Amino acid sequence: MSVLVNRDTRVLVQGIGETGRFHTDKAIAYGTVVVGAVHPSRVGQVERFTGDTDGSGVQGRQDTYDVEIPIFSTVRDAVAETGANATVIYVPPPFAADAIMEAADAGVPLIITITEGIPVADMVLAKRYLQGRDVRLVGPNCPGVITPQECKIGIMPGYIHTPGTIGVVSRSGTLTYEAVHQLTLNGLGQTTAIGIGGDPVNGTNFVDVLTLFNEDPATEGVMMIGEIGGTAEEEAAEWIKANMTKPVAGFIAGTTAPPGKRMGHAGAIISGGQGTAEAKITALEDAGVVIAPTPTDMGTAMLEAMSR
Repeated sequence: MSVLVNRDTRVLVQGIGETGRFHTDKAIAYGTVVVGAVHPSRVGQVERFTGDTDGSGVQGRQDTYDVEIPIFSTVRDAVAETGANATVIYVPPPFAADAIMEAADAGVPLIITITEGIPVADMVLAKRYLQGRDVRLVGPNCPGVITPQECKIGIMPGYIHTPGTIGVVSRSGTLTYEAVHQLTLNGLGQTTAIGIGGDPVNGTNFVDVLTLFNEDPATEGVMMIGEIGGTAEEEAAEWIKANMTKPVAGFIAGTTAPPGKRMGHAGAIISGGQGTAEAKITALEDAGVVIAPTPTDMGTAMLEAMSR
């Protein structure tokens, strides 16, 4: 079983420029069902993708692919024509918030936004626009979502993922890949890996994903990767302590970051005495989470959490 995406997910691409095309090709090669794209200046055209798969993707699908996807003017038109139930956004930062709101207006239930550098003020407007709508935003500034050998939406390397029992949720892209690789090597694998992004204003948060994994019968444990800045990890710790029925391991990036200096992500900054790695680690350990001292210990921490 998976959360958010599976082999039947029908994906729309918003922004089929150079970056969007590159990652769309990788998604199709993985076996993801991409049904259309939105690009106002290329309406009526088709984008063709051909090649050989690497064998790591969706089982039972062909070893080669030759797919043409139609390009639409609007998300609403694309959904009406293709039945898309998820969209991935590669639109440049100045226009990405509008793309999110357009997808929400069209009723797409899952909106995954990869774009980095969206102005915070734009995201405040977009998040307010989504309130009360039956849609879920993942991101922005995130690697995306993958259910191994079922569906890959985003920029993550597919071959390191293996079906298994651990749900992964992370604010960091590269640390997600490292955690996934370790889980694959130690034989645990993953149910679904979700990058929630490191921006100060985003959609789906730790508690949202922990809830999904807690309710998923196939997920037996969770790897949670946080970082300095904000209070998301402390809020997650409170929720874990009160509600989580499955073992959780974690890692917090930024233990050596100086206060007042942004590290990597727009939201990774210690300010006003809040958002320190020490405070987050203390809160999570108090909630029973096994904390990995270094990134290379994430897989070991998950094994320890599972053995308790």
